[in-house]
Amino acid sequence: MKFSCDKSSILKEILIAHDTISTKSTISILSNVLLDVNDSNLLINATDLKVSFKSQLPIQVSQPGTVAVLCDRLLDILRSLPEDNINFELKDNLFLSIIPEKSNIQFTLKCIPPDKFPEQHGIADDVFAEFPQKEFVDMISKTIFAISDDETRFFLNGIYIEKVENCLSMVASDGRRLALIKKKLTGEMDDFTGVIVPPKILHIIRKNTSGQGNLLFAITEKNIFVKLNNHLFSSNLIEGKFPNYQKIIPEQHEHKIIVSKAALQESLKRVSILVENKSRRVFLTLQENTLTVSSEESEIGMAKEEIACEYSGPEITITLNYLYLLEPIREIDSEKIEIEFTDNKKALSVKPLNDDDYFNIVMPLQKD
Repeated sequence: MKFSCDKSSILKEILIAHDTISTKSTISILSNVLLDVNDSNLLINATDLKVSFKSQLPIQVSQPGTVAVLCDRLLDILRSLPEDNINFELKDNLFLSIIPEKSNIQFTLKCIPPDKFPEQHGIADDVFAEFPQKEFVDMISKTIFAISDDETRFFLNGIYIEKVENCLSMVASDGRRLALIKKKLTGEMDDFTGVIVPPKILHIIRKNTSGQGNLLFAITEKNIFVKLNNHLFSSNLIEGKFPNYQKIIPEQHEHKIIVSKAALQESLKRVSILVENKSRRVFLTLQENTLTVSSEESEIGMAKEEIACEYSGPEITITLNYLYLLEPIREIDSEKIEIEFTDNKKALSVKPLNDDDYFNIVMPLQKD
């Protein structure tokens, strides 16, 4: 195997491969990236057995070949090299030589035979559906923070994706809150049963999208596949049944607050300096057109701030984990937000003003 390519091109691919592999695995081959050189391209493969990455990079090929090499060491080497065209050569089927063309630097990495590298799932090109990159990433950002990290409730450890009529929806919940967003489909998409997608592949996709154009994705019985230009990402799905989230969405609320997103967001940041670390509890006290945000950390101090709002209901205090309010607010795009509720013991809704396609459900805490 012998080829050359510029540093920046291969570095970009190896960075994505490094995000994909498992650094904690006891299976040593999973710490490697597979380099497969054909007549004109370098094919790069990485996997942790659950999430996989494939890419194709045009290069100058002198001799085809295939080898597996430690991904983190290859990444460290590439980062250390000057911007240059780099020559790669496999010697004795065991050592990969890495030499920039215009310097005296030389690295040699011991390799592993490619036949030990695990096979990855494949899928036919004609089963993919198109979806705007920007909208797909926006949907991930608006829900991923609500995923549960409780491994005993594994069915909540991912984002639930389903097609409902002419919309694609994503839902996440940890049992105390729920985030839901839906986007209208502009192209054709086959019906599929709702699936639970692990967060790792979604983080990788969000990190590596340009936000321009469309991506392609396909869902099978056990896997999700996403194509981004010359990149193919895939992941196992989480087995299990996602709860019937429609049951916990209130049909209606008795009261509504309209408040500036920026004002509430900044107030929560300030007041949260003095919250109890375990409960992260803040108090929202509502009076006529006034919202008071307060917190108290025992034996240390308290904080309180009043902000203007549109509200005409009874005086009431709602106790919340401030992150359950702050995290969805960060993702809301409108200047004003709506908070709807019935009383201080029932779930409340948080959403952009006059927009029902994205909303969050939050359960209050019970005041001591």
